[in-house]
Amino acid sequence: MTNPLADKECPLCLSHDIAFYQKIHERDYWACNQCCLRFLLSKDRLDRESEKARYDTHQNSPQDQGYRDFLSALSDPLIPKLNPGDHGLDYGSGPGPTLSVIFIENGFDMNIYDPYFAPNQTAFKQQYDFITCTETVEHFYYPNNEFHHLDSLLKPGGYLGIMTQLYDSVESFSDWWYLRDETHVSLYSRETMNWIAQTFMWDVTFYGDRVILFQKMMD
Repeated sequence: MTNPLADKECPLCLSHDIAFYQKIHERDYWACNQCCLRFLLSKDRLDRESEKARYDTHQNSPQDQGYRDFLSALSDPLIPKLNPGDHGLDYGSGPGPTLSVIFIENGFDMNIYDPYFAPNQTAFKQQYDFITCTETVEHFYYPNNEFHHLDSLLKPGGYLGIMTQLYDSVESFSDWWYLRDETHVSLYSRETMNWIAQTFMWDVTFYGDRVILFQKMMD
């Protein structure tokens, strides 16, 4: 997707009210005073080849019970809110799609999409009862674009389930393990998620420090 944003704008709310925050691991983190996103500018992001190489090191799979248990932090609160046969999309499914398998095992239809590992554009030709996005939003270079896209894919009344660690849950931002991964370019707080909810007119519920469920309002 062509980037319509200029550097020195917040990539989520597009505000110019941003300020340098900290240099960590030789990367400059910026903070938005409007939506509270913390983020990297393009100069500190990996190129596409390097980013793909980093993702290729992930070894997740449906056979890994520990990974299933980790993902259950999102699937457990979401499944009771759904109706049998609801159709979902796992957005950012990664090299070893697993959450989609969990939902299929629980009686739901699933599509998957990942820009590197499942670049299935036909997945965008319909709307969904629910969308899952686990350990993905922190990789969004242009979250404004991405959240508008997710909103367009979600049926009224549908759910968007996100898993990402929120930075206001950690004691020290500079020591946060999330920042050791250079593909983590957009970092969110509760305030950021509340800003997203208000902007898109979604209801929001937090489960612990890393699971957020949004519900799109009915027309």
